[in-house]
Amino acid sequence: MKTTTPPSGLANLGPLAQLKAGRLPERLLRLLLGLWLYGLAIALMIEGAVGASPWDVFHLGVALHMPLSFGVVMILTAVAVLLAWIPLRQMPGLGTVANTLLLGPFADLNLALLGTPDSLPVRCAYLLAGVVVCALATALYIGAQLGPGPRDGLMTGLARRTGWSIRRVRTIIEVTVLAVGVSLGGTVGVGTVVFALGVGPVTQFFLRYLVVRLDTPVGALPGEVR
Repeated sequence: MKTTTPPSGLANLGPLAQLKAGRLPERLLRLLLGLWLYGLAIALMIEGAVGASPWDVFHLGVALHMPLSFGVVMILTAVAVLLAWIPLRQMPGLGTVANTLLLGPFADLNLALLGTPDSLPVRCAYLLAGVVVCALATALYIGAQLGPGPRDGLMTGLARRTGWSIRRVRTIIEVTVLAVGVSLGGTVGVGTVVFALGVGPVTQFFLRYLVVRLDTPVGALPGEVR
């Protein structure tokens, strides 16, 4: 059976090892910046009103059936996704906790700051900006190596266990979540398709340059990002 190598430089370290791996101030800054940008990306996609990302179609669909805010639904979903980490042996960390607790509030805050543009070209620009910013944000906080967020930990865990590329795994996850979100009543559009098919390759591109090289090779995964 043909095997492939996992993403270069991404380590599967325990929480304490992550904190001791060096360059901690820089990595903390990357983590927080990445989470803030991810919240901005979510707001851009939703306010663009041409189709939310697959995960947000899911979150919006769940919110239709529960008396909870968008941000609270995101937090509860993150906790549920963490359960899928168990068979993947994916290591959590400070970044995992920060993503679980902060991404929902950051999204709510950016949604409050942004409005839906009247012009279709501007709304399409929101869509494209949302895809690129989301990919950049993902690479920033995953590359900080303080533990990925619940959703992206599922992505990196599956990539490590299967040997598939980040691009392939991310696309499969996004399409699957989209199908569930639609069944719950979430609204989809052209932007949803663009995000589902485009965010994986763009994330993979940014990961080539934004993974922080740790001082310790323990647990590091060899190979090149494909």
